[in-house]
Amino acid sequence: MKSFISIITGLFISLFVLVSCSNSNGKADAYGNFEATEIIVSAEGNGKLMAFDVNEGDLLIQNTVVGFIDTIPLGLKRELLLATKEITASKSKGVLSQINVLNAQKNILNTNKTRIENLLKDNAATQKQLDDVQGELGVIQQQIKNIEIQNAPVINELKSLDVQIRQLDDQIQKSIIRNPINGTVLTTFTEPQEVTAYGKPLYKIADLSTMQLRVYVSETQLAEIKIGQQVTVKVDEGSGMSSHPGIVTWIASEAEFTPKIIQTKEERVALVYAVKVDVPNEKGSLKIGMPAEMWLNVNE
Repeated sequence: MKSFISIITGLFISLFVLVSCSNSNGKADAYGNFEATEIIVSAEGNGKLMAFDVNEGDLLIQNTVVGFIDTIPLGLKRELLLATKEITASKSKGVLSQINVLNAQKNILNTNKTRIENLLKDNAATQKQLDDVQGELGVIQQQIKNIEIQNAPVINELKSLDVQIRQLDDQIQKSIIRNPINGTVLTTFTEPQEVTAYGKPLYKIADLSTMQLRVYVSETQLAEIKIGQQVTVKVDEGSGMSSHPGIVTWIASEAEFTPKIIQTKEERVALVYAVKVDVPNEKGSLKIGMPAEMWLNVNE
């Protein structure tokens, strides 16, 4: 009888240990769907799309040139501005040459003024001679000032032309379509030879090397979750489930109602907190929108 009781007690203890080492209800701690940061690349210029080498599913590297918009109209406008600038600059050169002549005369008069001042100290010159030189200097300075005033609109026009040329250079550079990030092309919205416009979407891309699983946890679970915590993420695979390591990267600071798509009607009225988990997607098997489970016990 004692041996029977010992066997029963041993079985009970083993069962208790087995149950205590597993999830109490055999369910995941949270459920959700995978998502990724999607970027829509848009045209930054107007014109025909002369080349566009982007297809859905392509893996693109950051800063890779994937196409360009026709820049012939911009190039012709730039040449016209350069010609206008050259004509305007020639006008300014004529004005500047006059200023150079007057500055040369001014230097000579300053030399004469210094000489007369020295002679005046020795009573070898008269005050009238000094006054005459100073008067001539005043006239020349006024002439230089008048010419500079006349030349100001020309200088401003040259500055305006330079700004317009830089704007065109910027537009020509933006006509070259460069891929902004490393990622996979999800959708294309245009084809080569189509006419595009500023802001028109060209394609959508996302970095799928690391997926974000968005799940929702209750207030009671919130104390068990911390940013940087390692968790296990499970997804359906064939007849079973595959496990992936994950790291909690974000926890919502405010509660929200449970999304309808993942909970029962009774649970939808509960307040929950959104949590994001980064999951490496080394094999590329994880897809946007795919459902998954989050388990806090990584040994599960």
